[in-house]
Amino acid sequence: MEIVSGTIESQQTDAVVSPMVFHDPLSTRVGTTICKVIDPQLTERVVQESREETIPGDFVLVKDLIGVPFGAVFFLSLVPWDEEENGTAVQVLRLGINKILTSCEREGFESVALPALGAGIALRFPVTVVARVLQEEVCKFEQERSTSAPVQVRIVLHPKDEDANEVFNSVQEAMKYNRCTENNLESGLNWSSITKRIVLLGKTGSGKSNLANTILGEDVFTVYHSPNSGTYSCHSETRTVNRRRLTLIDTPGFFDTERTEEDLKPEVMRCLTECAPGPHVFLIVLKVDKFTKHEQKVVTKIREHFSDDALKYAVIVFTHGGQLPEGMKIEEFVHQNKNLSNLVKMCGSRCHVFDNKHWNGEEQDVYRSNQFQLEAFLQTIDKMIEEKHGSYYTNDVLQHVEEKIQEQEKQIREVSEYLPPQEIRKQAKSFVSDEFMIQLAGTATGIVLGAFFGVAALVEDVLKVVKNPTDIIKHVKTLTSKAPGVAAAAAAGTEVAAVAVGVAAGVTTLTAATVGGIRGGIIGREASKEAKTPMEAMQKTVEAIKGERNTFKMLQQ
Repeated sequence: MEIVSGTIESQQTDAVVSPMVFHDPLSTRVGTTICKVIDPQLTERVVQESREETIPGDFVLVKDLIGVPFGAVFFLSLVPWDEEENGTAVQVLRLGINKILTSCEREGFESVALPALGAGIALRFPVTVVARVLQEEVCKFEQERSTSAPVQVRIVLHPKDEDANEVFNSVQEAMKYNRCTENNLESGLNWSSITKRIVLLGKTGSGKSNLANTILGEDVFTVYHSPNSGTYSCHSETRTVNRRRLTLIDTPGFFDTERTEEDLKPEVMRCLTECAPGPHVFLIVLKVDKFTKHEQKVVTKIREHFSDDALKYAVIVFTHGGQLPEGMKIEEFVHQNKNLSNLVKMCGSRCHVFDNKHWNGEEQDVYRSNQFQLEAFLQTIDKMIEEKHGSYYTNDVLQHVEEKIQEQEKQIREVSEYLPPQEIRKQAKSFVSDEFMIQLAGTATGIVLGAFFGVAALVEDVLKVVKNPTDIIKHVKTLTSKAPGVAAAAAAGTEVAAVAVGVAAGVTTLTAATVGGIRGGIIGREASKEAKTPMEAMQKTVEAIKGERNTFKMLQQ
């Protein structure tokens, strides 16, 4: 992202953005100027399309322009400033910026130029608000986008607008953005300013939730003190820690050796959606303890589930640091066990140690201080992200999840256009998590976990199911045991949910799995179409199947 002085119509970029009040492209100074330099017939087309198709936050895109320095124009529909810092006008502005940046990525545009959107006499936004919103949305887009292809975002300020230049530059400095120059286009952002998505992984009792609280500096994750308890649901929190923005995603014991994998599947689904399009860091949490056969099984399980690519984004963090012998550092402890040492090497030799209970005071030994370890840990994260140019771990499954989330966000906006972006994404994630749970109901949890962590063969297995949802009828045994959960998901009203409910309700014996399952799915889908609740869908399906059976018996007689 860069801030330049100039005029929007002179920008040599793939696209430029022109604001308009509601649906009129000629309602702003920028719009009038742009329309003068493009074909008049195109202007008439934009006027027609904007009146017919756009709502606030939408745009009309004109591409393949000839005779002008830019290749396309986004005419963005906005509403005038309503004197609310986060009111309707600002939410529409946020929505429009996000839609344009997403479209640039989809269209393959590598550069886009925007004026100070909304700061003119037609829309009357304070320039301080515009500067803040523009830079926040660009930063948010960079964090959540599904690809790492570079997109240069240029904010164009008129040379005579001294106030705007001063405000934008001060806001940019405050938010720790780097100015994009010819020698610094690759970085674009100061990577310390992006929100890092960090997934905590480890067996129950390893101290994940307590560690998350130690890192964030406040008790936001529930800590269970019973040795048989622990986190049973995926939970995420975002905070600023030592000038870094972190999102920590606490998980159940994915690598427990005593828990059944089937119990973990809903949380695997939730974790997939919470960290989509992918985590910047996997935090593998282990205890400083005697390395018994039980601990070795956990390490073996981690290595089985993770691909080599996923481990490139992993950091090993030990808890219960007080168990370290006096004067010993964590690296020495690791080297005492060959298998543990190999795991740490696979994670780029990145390891740290905390003690959530005893290292919170002023210790004579600086090393035995959570404050010291926290800064060292954050510097490791900074270095990782800088070396990877801000990229994060992803694979086909995570990208598919992100695509589904974005599709659902679009649908939510169509019916709740002024809902805050954070709430829209939250609702979209919840919906997609439920939908994926239905689709993967009969898939072994180990396969789902392996696909999450990038094991190629397992990624293919999962994608076959999620891209061909009707395949779930092949997994009748598991699905019938989860009928209540499937029914709950059917509230979404999707065809996938209806098929799942049909299978769950329509198949009563395993011998019916092949023929009855398919037929039950078809009946369930049709019977559930008019249902208003999951229970009603189940009842209609059961009644339809009973009717089908009675008809079949009559024909036999």
